[in-house]
Amino acid sequence: MFRSARIGSILVAISLFAVLTIAQKGRDKIEIVKPKAYVAPVMESSPTLQNILTQAVSDVMAAGKFKPGEMAATVIDVRDPAKWPTASFEGERQLYTASVVKMFYMAALERQLEDGKITMTKELERGLRDMIVDSSNEATQYILDVLTDSSSGSELPQKQFEAWQFKRNRVNRFFSSLGYTNINVNQKTFCEDAYGIEQQSRNYKGQNRNMLTTNATARLLAEIVTRRFSNEARNNSMLA
Repeated sequence: MFRSARIGSILVAISLFAVLTIAQKGRDKIEIVKPKAYVAPVMESSPTLQNILTQAVSDVMAAGKFKPGEMAATVIDVRDPAKWPTASFEGERQLYTASVVKMFYMAALERQLEDGKITMTKELERGLRDMIVDSSNEATQYILDVLTDSSSGSELPQKQFEAWQFKRNRVNRFFSSLGYTNINVNQKTFCEDAYGIEQQSRNYKGQNRNMLTTNATARLLAEIVTRRFSNEARNNSMLA
């Protein structure tokens, strides 16, 4: 009896180890990857657009509503699918994103849905809608948890924190693979403040806050509007 029970316990332990090992090996499948057919848009500077934008920025600055360093702008003409004329003013300046980052999380989630790595549920549908339509911070926290499997909680020792932070950077890696640069999209949005590991992730003083550029934001909008970011169903979902 003792020997049989012991053998049974060993078999259970081996089975649990096998299940855990398979689950851990499967974590890499959640990585957000660009579609095989994805081609980054061809964009080139347009002197005509630049003159228009420069004058518009000068007019706004002259009105005294913005100080130097507080304004950035990007214009993209999407009428020709083969080539997009562009213009920008401080287009690569990093700016705190506030709720604009939610559009990037939406696009990443739609990519995972298209790839079959995340399954849409009624609750996920509710969270996605509330994040975009109502700009809910709580819904955004939930969506980022789904995307990165890095839930909020207490601070962690450095080695464990680095593993957590690697998962949290999943959305950053995705947009980097598409050619987006100079952005940081790895933080939750809050009505008040971040605590625990979320504050640890920000380096406590906000050094790792979400940051976007108008170039990146305009590009994502343009890719969604022209339906080149994802398949038809997913693009239509984002547009809706």
